[in-house]
Amino acid sequence: MVANLFKPSRLPKETTEAAAEIRVKGTVQGVGFRPTVYRLARVCQLRGEVFNDAAGVVIRVAGMAPQIDRFLACLLAEAPPLSRITTMQRCEIDCTTILQTNFEITSSRAGHRRTQISPDAATCPQCLSDTLNLASRFSRYPFTNCTHCGPRLSIIRHIPYDRAHTSMASFPMCPACQAEYDDPLNRRFHAQPVACDRCGPQAWLERADDHPISSELAALNAVDAAATLLQQGEIVAIKGLGGIHLACDATNEVAVQRLRDRKHRYHKPFALMVRDLAVIAPYCEISDAERQLLQSPAAPIVLLTRKPETLNASVRVRHPAPNPHSPITPTPIHPFTHSPSHPATPPLAPSVSPHLPTLGVMLPYTPLHHLLLQQLDRPIVLTSGNRSDEPQCISNDEARAKLGDIATYFLLHDRDIVNRVDDSVVRVVQGQRQTLRRARGYAPSPLLLPPGFEHAPPMLAMGGELKSTFCLMREGEAILSQHLGDLENAVAFEAYQETLRLYQDLFEHEPAAIAADLHPDYLSSKLAHDLATDRNLPLYGIQHHHAHIAATMVEHSLPIDTAPVLGIALDGLGYGDDDTLWGGEFLIADYQTCQRVAQFEPIAMLGGAQATRQPWRNTYAQLMNALGWQTLQSRFGDLELVQFLAAQPRGILDQMLTTGTRSPRASSAGRLFDAVAAAVGICRDSVSYEGQGAIELEALITPDDLDVSPYPFAVKADGDRPILSATPMWPELLQDLQQGANAATIAARFHLGLAAAIAHLATDLAHHHQLTQVILSGGVFQNQVLLVAVQQQLQQSGLTVLIPHAVPANDGGIALGQGAISAARHLSAASH
Repeated sequence: MVANLFKPSRLPKETTEAAAEIRVKGTVQGVGFRPTVYRLARVCQLRGEVFNDAAGVVIRVAGMAPQIDRFLACLLAEAPPLSRITTMQRCEIDCTTILQTNFEITSSRAGHRRTQISPDAATCPQCLSDTLNLASRFSRYPFTNCTHCGPRLSIIRHIPYDRAHTSMASFPMCPACQAEYDDPLNRRFHAQPVACDRCGPQAWLERADDHPISSELAALNAVDAAATLLQQGEIVAIKGLGGIHLACDATNEVAVQRLRDRKHRYHKPFALMVRDLAVIAPYCEISDAERQLLQSPAAPIVLLTRKPETLNASVRVRHPAPNPHSPITPTPIHPFTHSPSHPATPPLAPSVSPHLPTLGVMLPYTPLHHLLLQQLDRPIVLTSGNRSDEPQCISNDEARAKLGDIATYFLLHDRDIVNRVDDSVVRVVQGQRQTLRRARGYAPSPLLLPPGFEHAPPMLAMGGELKSTFCLMREGEAILSQHLGDLENAVAFEAYQETLRLYQDLFEHEPAAIAADLHPDYLSSKLAHDLATDRNLPLYGIQHHHAHIAATMVEHSLPIDTAPVLGIALDGLGYGDDDTLWGGEFLIADYQTCQRVAQFEPIAMLGGAQATRQPWRNTYAQLMNALGWQTLQSRFGDLELVQFLAAQPRGILDQMLTTGTRSPRASSAGRLFDAVAAAVGICRDSVSYEGQGAIELEALITPDDLDVSPYPFAVKADGDRPILSATPMWPELLQDLQQGANAATIAARFHLGLAAAIAHLATDLAHHHQLTQVILSGGVFQNQVLLVAVQQQLQQSGLTVLIPHAVPANDGGIALGQGAISAARHLSAASH
């Protein structure tokens, strides 16, 4: 949306010459904006100039008034694809102040920096055509780009965004590239990364063991040699745009399993890259919305639903338990059979996405990737070049040191990656994008803040501990960083601090206050405290779930003085304002205040953090709360689940429950999902990635499974605060296990029962407190079955439901909420 949009001139329109100065703000530098202005001004027979300054772009034009109006209308309609106009302000000026006789692009002007940086963008169709055209001077060049595509955030060191301030500074342009760079009518005009094979970065292939490349491979182009190695079952580390990836043939089970073993990533699904949609079509359903996301300039990883005939034995499916006293385990289904319409389609390796009916798929987004996949008619795994839980490698030396025992070959290049930028991950829910990880292609595009925030001083919000991001707020916009990983990892925390310093320099951001999560042990909160102390700045402690709700309020443009909403925040854990652990919360919130009006029943986390790693501990705590051991044994002692729990150190566990030692109580929705998953035999002993049990539990459910009765839940009273309890659910779930019900039925009954209980309680709360809007956020609402069921039931009750789309519902979005809350409080304090 363009704010402060110009109004047509009121000057006489026949023969009177008019003049105007137009200031354009937004993502308008380094995206081909000035050449577009130049071309349209000449078409409209205007004279004047266009130039960059620290705040954006300034246009000064003179000519017939109708032509100026036409020019501005055309500019809005034909703005370059990577540009994003946030404001366009026009004021009339004296014609005599414009001295040019034609229209010109003039030199940039200095000033206080207020511009924006464009995200890295996937190869545009024109550059792809240049790369694949044997007659082009860019033929088969892996780094072809123009103002419509290519690296931005990943290569910038300082602003203004000029070549000297990027990692392209060490590559002087050849005469041909310089000529295109200087030509205002060429789409490479002032494209800072522009280069060709004569003057630009180069790619090469090397072995991980430092031995010479074989003569057969040496005879090939480096990218073609890498493609050949992938076809031969090798693991290749590939330096891309924002980091280094590990790749292998996704149809080669030996190669995929070898990659898992070496990377120590045992179950988390791998992302795939395919040459084009025709390659993935035999494996997945692709909707129009998903196709648009895959082919967009952001080119994210999109989660697609697999076609049933491509599922293999590793995918959990609906099945009857062979023995009611045995754990529910996956039952093999028929092996992959070639579809008649795709007779040559090879089956995907079972280890690509174990236990899940979805695939994370992306299309090539650089010329290097396009060239690599030209020869490959099958998907490849393309996963972050790191060991499990560490940040992605970005330098050649780092890759050699850390990935040499994972990859056998390296496809590297000599353009430095300045800023690590992971692949974004999205999916489509009910026709709309849901962002799971916001990074390449989306960050650092600013988010416009709602009305009322335009006068807030600059604020710095530090985010959380997991899926960390930070947020800079200034002049009515929020700049949310790319995904920076889990700060529990020392290397990730170091990268977080480096990226924070870079952003503050790039945007000349000097905060007036700092916001942080209430959790005292989060490294981001400790750093916030240190920064606030060192700079003598106010520090706002923001409750975790309030931040979740506020982030969604910002995304949906609710003004700073908006009426309170009912926020439902469901996640694994967050620190409450009563110094306890929260995770299943019903809140009445606006931008300044937050009141907890209902919650999930707090259940002990046996062993503290150990309960997040060993889901059976949550099952035991839930069953002890709901039934007690004596009742459990007498009624359900024949179940394998109960026999498993009996073999655990119950004396110690019961003592921990009684005394609370190392067993804090938490109203966590995430731990409830873990408990149910473990009860049916999913990830009972341990998980290898966050949310694994809940993800695999949801994956059991197909649309046909949802025609079942929901499990019952109860609402208890704790003073005036309702408590949502799973106690009535557990006997019915255990009875289903005794009767040999299949796992998908149990999963469906649980999801539907929980959704109905949440919606019913939320409706009562909304009516009681006279609220009309409900916000659903938190990582648990990335569960599509739960989200859709709750949303639909609330809408049927006449409530307006807002959910996150552009910003992750998980902790990747809380920095935005922290910033908004702290800004609102800061403004309120200043006004009193």
